[in-house]
Amino acid sequence: MSVAILYQDERLLAVDKPSGVLVVPGRGGGSAAPLAATLGETLGLRLFVVHRLDRDTSGVLLFAKDAGTHRALCAKFESREARKTYLAAVAGKWGKPRLLEEPIRQFGSGRSGVSLDGKPSATEVREVDGFGERASLVEASPKTGRRHQVRVHLYAAGHPVLGDPLYGKPGEWSKRAPRLMLHASRLSFELDGKPFAAQAPMPPDFTMFLSELRKS
Repeated sequence: MSVAILYQDERLLAVDKPSGVLVVPGRGGGSAAPLAATLGETLGLRLFVVHRLDRDTSGVLLFAKDAGTHRALCAKFESREARKTYLAAVAGKWGKPRLLEEPIRQFGSGRSGVSLDGKPSATEVREVDGFGERASLVEASPKTGRRHQVRVHLYAAGHPVLGDPLYGKPGEWSKRAPRLMLHASRLSFELDGKPFAAQAPMPPDFTMFLSELRKS
């Protein structure tokens, strides 16, 4: 498995995670080793997991190389100082920018959902490109960090991520999607007063799927 390194220094490692790869051992992982373990073995390092991406989500993933940096970065994520941006191909025409603020809670099945007794959640969403009434490419910026937040908020808004096996809806373009069409495109924060940003290019399967939408 080839994983592109986006940035590396003595404290940080940012990579472009491929879709279909688990970050750490988890449900439905099969026999494949998780990315944290394989990367650590390849680089001869002990890597500390700072945050996670769902198995089928691609894009920017950050690791720390020592315990002190790990604590500092985890604090950044917990305090929402780390800014995350996702690209998602969603069903239907999105239209104007929106702030989605429905509360989210986890259910025992591994799913999350909008619920009155859920935790406060917020995701900013704006349209980047449109494909008629079929689909839209949107940029989603979560302001909180609930499990599956972007996917749940988009589903609740009536525009599920295409190819989403958990929160998707049956439809021609969702069935034609090669996988969950969600990509973590950018991550930024400040560490010790210095700005950090990493950006992952849109992967080929995502680009090809958008080309199909554009031609139809």
